[in-house]
Amino acid sequence: MAVIGAHMLLYTSEPEKVRAIFRDVFKWPNVDAGEGWLIFALPPAELGVHPAEGRADASGGRHQVTLMCDDIRETIAQFRETAVVVEGEPRDERWGIVSMMRLPGDLQIMLYEPRHRVAISGDARL
Repeated sequence: MAVIGAHMLLYTSEPEKVRAIFRDVFKWPNVDAGEGWLIFALPPAELGVHPAEGRADASGGRHQVTLMCDDIRETIAQFRETAVVVEGEPRDERWGIVSMMRLPGDLQIMLYEPRHRVAISGDARL
């Protein structure tokens, strides 16, 4: 038996608005699973495993969805013309340049331009 993919969940009090952003702004392909419940195909993805510091949140989870881009300043400029709220200016971190996006329902997603080798570059080994 093989793992064939990953399915991520985002929780928000305004799912219809967030789905509209993924459909209309990000332009991600999707299928309607019924009654307007859109499931989105994601761009290539990779998974990092970080050490936990402190306790998990009240629901017992501690996970983060981060979207990568190749030019964060250009991406932010494009997003600022849409319903995506980008908070502040990009911050320079050791591993990349980052900014936080706020989507409807107080959903926060990090946007970052990595400085390290990325697994989706085709260099990753099985």
